[in-house]
Amino acid sequence: MSTDILNLDLETAYTAVSETYKGKGDIHAACREMRGKSPIYVGDFIKQFGVPTNAGLKQGTRPTFALFGYKDVMNVLRDADTYTNGFIAEGLGAFFDGLIILAMDGEQHRRVRALLQPAFMPDTVNKWRGQIDHVIRKDFLEPMVPQKKADLMDFGLYFPIREMYALMGFPTDDTERYKKYAAWTLAMVGGNQVDPEKIDEARRNAGIAVKLLYDAIQEVVVKRRAEGSHGDDIIGRLLRAEYEGERLDDHQVITFVRSLLPAAGETTTRTFSSVMTLLLTTPGLVDRVRADRSLVPKLIDETVRYEPVATFKVRETAKEVELHGVTIPKGSFVQCMVVSANRDEEVFENPDQFDIDRKLKPSFGFGFGPHMCIGQFVAKVELNCAINAILDLFPNLRLDPDKPAPVIEGAQLRGASHVHVIWD
Repeated sequence: MSTDILNLDLETAYTAVSETYKGKGDIHAACREMRGKSPIYVGDFIKQFGVPTNAGLKQGTRPTFALFGYKDVMNVLRDADTYTNGFIAEGLGAFFDGLIILAMDGEQHRRVRALLQPAFMPDTVNKWRGQIDHVIRKDFLEPMVPQKKADLMDFGLYFPIREMYALMGFPTDDTERYKKYAAWTLAMVGGNQVDPEKIDEARRNAGIAVKLLYDAIQEVVVKRRAEGSHGDDIIGRLLRAEYEGERLDDHQVITFVRSLLPAAGETTTRTFSSVMTLLLTTPGLVDRVRADRSLVPKLIDETVRYEPVATFKVRETAKEVELHGVTIPKGSFVQCMVVSANRDEEVFENPDQFDIDRKLKPSFGFGFGPHMCIGQFVAKVELNCAINAILDLFPNLRLDPDKPAPVIEGAQLRGASHVHVIWD
């Protein structure tokens, strides 16, 4: 990644993160093999893929175990008292200061979650549906219609960021500015490296990006507070909210918003790439969904099960526990293999088959339990609007036969880099 963070563009930053987490090996095959061997792996299972975890530089410093079964993963993710997140503040969270919800545990997490949750609930999110749909069609897709061909990821990289930054409360009249913010956010994520040759530069870039984002968000927050903290967006809600009996000060609001930004667009972008890949490569599916739009939510849910963006979640044990006859000491890392649990043969029939008609069961693509992705409803509305708009505006949408077929890949942060299509 370029050391010139000020001039870092979004495409370069996104590609750099993708390469960091692409890793090596077939994670589906490795997990399938483990499910057949043992429900628990003693050691750092993730290490073989060469990708970072949210433990950051703490990765590999303490006893580590991996779990593969649906029930085990569910039990760990729902038990936030025994399996905690505080270590993230020293790992990936080391690039932040202030409030970071991902690294909170216990009562602190419950209070902060309760503060944010109303802004992300379906009733609130559905109020934004018209605005989201309008932006997707008018600002992005309608200008593309005469081209008759495109890489859908040229759209997929930008629309979630445009939408989420607006819903956060950022001004959207300067598109280059929010693209720059998004690039800096990805530079923070890219600071979590395992390659010793890249660690120093990546962490230096992450530190610079953290400061640049702080200053940019501060400008918005100070202006919004001076104007009276109105609005139903995230920044407006935070400025009016109370935390532990007190109003949030500017520093708390700024660091809170900054900690939310890494998930604001990237996860939706990667999910979009997988949705469109599976829609266009599964025989007969695109025609079926075009004819029956009630299938779009099923398409999204099955994609999140079949190809979750985050393939694993890491937790730290707050006390000694025993699983499957194995003693896990207090302070150990537990790698919950979401990508494995979502294809557990004991729970899902024909789990390696992409089937939007399967009976809906909880999966872990958006996490589970107290730390379940707070923005999942926003992501689903954005994806729903995008898929419907594409099917409306691009007649006879199909893969471009003159371009390479899309491939979903990545040991972590899975998705397709390109989805080349044509239409009539």
